[in-house]
Amino acid sequence: MTENGDPLENAIVERVNGIIKEEYLDYYKVVDKHEAKELLDAVIKLYNNERPHVSVGNLTPSQVHQYNVKREKLWKNYYVKSPIIVKL
Repeated sequence: MTENGDPLENAIVERVNGIIKEEYLDYYKVVDKHEAKELLDAVIKLYNNERPHVSVGNLTPSQVHQYNVKREKLWKNYYVKSPIIVKL
């Protein structure tokens, strides 16, 4: 799931997946793949367009992208990315 093969980059994706599962999908019963896809599409739309995120100043991701908002990061990242992808 990562661009550079770095497993620590996966943390963001895992966080988003966790939020989607805990805040939305736990409340629905899905019977088939078609229904699951429709529900997931609706949840992602809600997550990106209506749910404010503390990490971007209580804006939605859509607002940040639409207005090209440049904000100071409101979270700490203790991870230092290594320029070396594969260690020999």
